[in-house]
Amino acid sequence: MSQAWLFTSESVAAGHPDKLCDAISDAVVDACLALDPNAKVAVETLVKGREDRSYIVLAGEVKLAAGISAPNYVAIARKTAADIGYVDHGIGMDATSEELCEVTELITSQSAHINRGVVQSIDEQGAGDQGLMFGYACNETEAFTEHQGRWMPLAIALSQALTRRVSKLGLDGTLPWARPDAKSQVTLAHGVDGQPMYADNVVIAVQHKDMIAEHGSEEAEQAWLRQQVIEHVIRPVVPAALMTDATTIHVNSTGRFVDPGGPYADAGLTGRKIIVDTYGGRGRHGGGAFSGKDPTKVDRSAAYAARWAAKHVVAAGLSSECEIQLAYAIGVADPVSIRVDTFGTGKLADEVIGDLVATHFSFKPGHIIRDLGLAAPIYGVTAAGGHFGRQPDGQTFPWEALKPDVLSSFKAAL
Repeated sequence: MSQAWLFTSESVAAGHPDKLCDAISDAVVDACLALDPNAKVAVETLVKGREDRSYIVLAGEVKLAAGISAPNYVAIARKTAADIGYVDHGIGMDATSEELCEVTELITSQSAHINRGVVQSIDEQGAGDQGLMFGYACNETEAFTEHQGRWMPLAIALSQALTRRVSKLGLDGTLPWARPDAKSQVTLAHGVDGQPMYADNVVIAVQHKDMIAEHGSEEAEQAWLRQQVIEHVIRPVVPAALMTDATTIHVNSTGRFVDPGGPYADAGLTGRKIIVDTYGGRGRHGGGAFSGKDPTKVDRSAAYAARWAAKHVVAAGLSSECEIQLAYAIGVADPVSIRVDTFGTGKLADEVIGDLVATHFSFKPGHIIRDLGLAAPIYGVTAAGGHFGRQPDGQTFPWEALKPDVLSSFKAAL
């Protein structure tokens, strides 16, 4: 880069209608994998609220081992929405009420034509679909202590952290006026070296209860809400070094975001936030959503594996950023193509780094599932707040765990 530049990424909270759908779909995946680690799942969710009631529609395909009864999909959908905070029709949905929330279940068995390609041995297990996937990592987060270890573009790391914090504080009572539906956006100014210099814009929108009676006017309500968001959400997340006199903060920039919101204000669908889920636009995306899919679907598992490998490349110091593309044919185990791109930041040639990656990582679907422990109910936590740049905890986010032996081997190649 020959001049400074701006880059923006956004995120949405767990109660955003699309994320609500992702959470329900992933809750179904987890419930099926808890019963059968070899379950095949592809489930989509739609939500929409009306004045009289709200609606949740589940549609897709599931295959469980013989003799295993399907979980109660309707109960799963209701509990997931309620846990996110949708327990009041007045805010957008009451998932606990059969009278005020109708759940329709349209789930059938997996196609035999798809199943035949993914039931072979671990070495020969074919991809559950054709397609292309990308994994990305960079070192932008590593200059800031509170975000070290993420190896992510900083704008999306901050945006995701902001929405995770909004959701947490709304549920734990710190922000009792906050509803589940929220969005964030961060614009960073980057220097000629490509590294972030300061936050140009921070944008937060949070659905809230009507508080005009408490504060006396809409203006007073909004001023107080802005102060609360800055104090409890923005300052704990965005490093102080990035907040300068040039930073503009927008809180509910339309003026108000008052009840009802959520599914009442906006219909939701599984898989509509794929850039939010990944790298905020900094890394490319193959187009396939993650949520609602078991790990034989390479849209999900291969994207995780590509991120895992790319993170090792950058964390080992082989490059400042790295993107890995994988592509598959349905029913075929080996990727039809693998490409490593370090965008000119590599300390070794991309071809050499590609050989190192191929030596230490197998991208066969069966191997990915085995090496990352993906045949387990670990996906619900991924549905909101980003699939990448999160800390592994027990079985969760295994694609974020760095392997010391691989890092050592990569470093030794320098």
